[in-house]
Amino acid sequence: MRILIACETSGIARRAFMARGHNVWSCDLEPAEDGSNRHMICDVRDGILQDGWDLLCVMHPPCTRLCRSGRRWMSGPGKWTKPKLLPRGRTLADMRTEFELGVSVFTACWQAPIDRVAIENPEMNDLARDRMPADLPAPHMVQPFWFGEPAYKNTGWYLRGLPPLQETDRLTEPERDSAEWKRWNYVHRLPPGPERARLRSRSFPGMMAAVAKQWGEHAMRQVRAA
Repeated sequence: MRILIACETSGIARRAFMARGHNVWSCDLEPAEDGSNRHMICDVRDGILQDGWDLLCVMHPPCTRLCRSGRRWMSGPGKWTKPKLLPRGRTLADMRTEFELGVSVFTACWQAPIDRVAIENPEMNDLARDRMPADLPAPHMVQPFWFGEPAYKNTGWYLRGLPPLQETDRLTEPERDSAEWKRWNYVHRLPPGPERARLRSRSFPGMMAAVAKQWGEHAMRQVRAA
């Protein structure tokens, strides 16, 4: 299968598909952390979506201004009214530029001429939903601990031509407010700093193993039946 992993530098998803024998490439504006020669440094919108892929997985597209938690920086009451606050050192024009980038990348990937598409993104705010394609479904939500990863991070997948991801190794949740529970919440407890966004968006190997197996096999069955 020819598979494109977009918007990821860690190589975690790419390696999960490669371990199952697929012809897989990743792309991002930044180099791959693992130095792989199967990583393209480019904007996913610059033509590669038309290169005959069987499956597209978009891991970490720009979502800060699309997600529900980011709405307060975009608008006050109603829609596109002046927000009460802005992030320190940022302007409303900055917010709109980042919002438009998120919309552009998401819609380009969703509408790509590829039969099977999975885009990882949080639940969107109303401003973003207003700009999305009419056929966009609600996100399929999963947690890392459903796949053997001791962590909490509600993860949304917008799916076209692919089935919902099934849990593979669900862990027993720790008692709330216990030391273990706090460790499971490490993604949400990361301190501010230049690496916070990259670490928060990092893929979970257990979830990616399930993605590669379930969606890779689904795509293979469809291609063989065609």
